[in-house]
Parts: sequence; C-alpha cells; structure tokens
Amino acid sequence: MEFLDLFIVALMPVLKILIVTVIGLFLATERLNLLGPVARQHLNNLVFYVFNPALVVSNLADSITSSNVVSLWFMPVNILLTFIIGSALGWILVKITRTPKHLHGLVIGCCSAGNLGNLLLIIIPAVCDESNSPFGDSSTCTTNGYAYASLSMAIGAVFIWTYAYNIIRVCASKNDSITPGETSESLTEPLVSKDSQRPEDYEAQAESPPTRSEDKVPVLKKIQQHLKAFAEKINLKRLFAPSIIAAIVGLSIGVITPVRKLIIGDSAPLRVLESSATLVGEAAIPSITLILGANLLKGLKRSEIGLWVLIGINVVRYIALPLCGILVVKGANHFGLVGSDALYQFVLLLQYALPSAMNIGTITQLFETGESECSVIMLWNYAVASLFLTLWIAYYMWLVS
Repeated sequence: MEFLDLFIVALMPVLKILIVTVIGLFLATERLNLLGPVARQHLNNLVFYVFNPALVVSNLADSITSSNVVSLWFMPVNILLTFIIGSALGWILVKITRTPKHLHGLVIGCCSAGNLGNLLLIIIPAVCDESNSPFGDSSTCTTNGYAYASLSMAIGAVFIWTYAYNIIRVCASKNDSITPGETSESLTEPLVSKDSQRPEDYEAQAESPPTRSEDKVPVLKKIQQHLKAFAEKINLKRLFAPSIIAAIVGLSIGVITPVRKLIIGDSAPLRVLESSATLVGEAAIPSITLILGANLLKGLKRSEIGLWVLIGINVVRYIALPLCGILVVKGANHFGLVGSDALYQFVLLLQYALPSAMNIGTITQLFETGESECSVIMLWNYAVASLFLTLWIAYYMWLVS
C-alpha cells in the first residue's frame, strides 16, 4: 500500500480525537462552563468507575481465549521497557536542561508513562474501520484491537501507579523542606517510644524470662508495619483500580471455557450481561476525549516550565522512544517472541509513540507539586501529537504490512 494512503488512514483517527478534544476544551471555558471542575469530576468518576471497566471487561471477555492468551505475554514486557527507556531518557533530559529539582519527577514521569489505554481505544478501532486498513476484516480487527488496547490499559495502569507514581513521590519528598523544630524533634526523639515501659518495669521483667508469645509480638508488629508502609508507598488503592479489576474479570471469563460459554456468544444463556457491559462501555471513548480536552484548558496558563524542557519531552516521546520501540519490537519479532499478527505488532510499536499519560496530572495533584507545569506539558504534548502520532501510525502500518 502507498505511504500516502496509509497516511490518510492514520490521519482519520487523529482528526477525530482532535475534533472531540477541541469540543471538550470549548465546553470547559468560563463562558459555557459545561465541563467545569465539578462537572468534570463527576464525569471523570463515571468514566473511572463505570464506563472504562465495562469497556475493558466486555472486550477482553469477548476476544481473549485460553488459546490466544499465551501469545500476549510479551505485552507486559514491552510496556515495562517503554517505562524504563523513557525514564532513562527523562533523567538525561533533566540533567541537560538543568530542570529545577521539584520538577524532576514530573519530567521523568512524562517521559516514561504514555497514554497506553485511552488513546489506543480510540485509534485502533478507527484505523480498523477505514476501508484501506492493512489489518484485514474490519470486524475481526476491531474485536482484536479492543482486546489489545484494553489489556494495554490495564497493564499500563499498574505500571503508572507503581513505577511513575513512586518516581514522582520520591522526587517530591526530596524537595520537602523540614523546619528546624521538626529536625530537632526527629533527631532527639528517643529510640524507645513514649508509651514504652519505665526502668522499674524492665527490672521486674528481668526477673522472669520472656515467654515465646512476648518474643513473637514485636516481630509480628514489625512485619505488619512494613507491609502497611509498603502498601502506602505503592498505593494499592490505585493499583487495584476498577479497570484493572475489570481486566482480571474479563480475562477470567474469556479463559475459563465453562464461564465463557455461559456469557459469550449469540446462544449463551447469560449473553445479556455481555451486551449490557458493551452498551455501557461505548460511552467511555467520547467521555474520555471530552475530559482530555477540558483538562488541557489549564495548560493555556503560564508556568515555570522552560521552553527547552517542553521541547525535550516532545523529542523523547515522539522521536527517541519510537525509534527505540522499532528496535525492540523488530528484535522481538526476529527471535519469534511476538508472533506474526500484524495488528499485535502495530499495537506494540504504537505504545512507544503515544503522548504522556493524563494520570501524571492526577499524581502531581496528589503531591501538590508541579500541577500548573504538568498542564502546560500536557497541552503541548497533545498538540504536537496531532502531527507526529499521525506520521508514526502511517509508518508503523507500512512497517508491519
């Protein structure tokens, strides 16, 4: 297929995203205020708790089976590599541009974490629907594409809330200033807590040997404290987000044959469950895109972020990472690690060329650091994506076809 034809096929989904994004941006302006902060929060909750999970569970349950689930093992590895390579490039960027320390985590996070779910759910079905698509039958392409995108969304969410979240958390904690009073308290605080026993209590205990239960209690408490601290650090509440739970449920339905026969298929007794989930999930894509446009409104305001940092993030996300992705995926294909499915290879390549994840903005809000800078980064990141993402989609389609 001619590259110009592929470019037109690639341009259509990006134009759709741009049009709906601009509508969301317009609805969020003060004149209309239909997607103001309160409305945006309510819509975002619907997407997070209802629309996205319904879309994920319906797509995975329909397209993932016990026979093809094994062939998808490389996707988690590929997504992990996008984070590792992006982090390394982001670290180089903050050193070259001498980015302020309190923005190190934000820059590295934007370079490492891509929009691995929402955009794929929009782009891949739109590419499949085009008459000149190189991926064959539209129906089969859309079904498989939704499954790949849904799995990518679930895996990406896990890495964002474990990997990127902790990078931003560590950089934010390093930047926190400690007052002299707090310092003196922490340094002079005795090793024995305030609730500990008095010296005479220790003398009384010395007379009788401790029991086994008394020995075990401190150990159990320490283990409990370590587990609690670990859970707080990796944010288990975010790790088990509704979309991830939906992915587990969808995979279970698809892989377990008896359950699959009950729910999936035109003759399945409980097929109404799948059709209901599909109906609700169809609201996810337009809602996500409208929210994306509304969130970009903040980026029109000024911030401390430097011009070279903005340019550097775009270079990492749209030049360096995609080139690295070609080497990784083509190398994996050469050694027979990804199979011969052109659409699957296309999704793996596309995971390297996506703009930064919108969840980075949520993480900066949690730590109250770099919020305005993140909005500016996202604005220009997604504006530049309209050109580079179209070019990479066209090139990737040519590469795998």
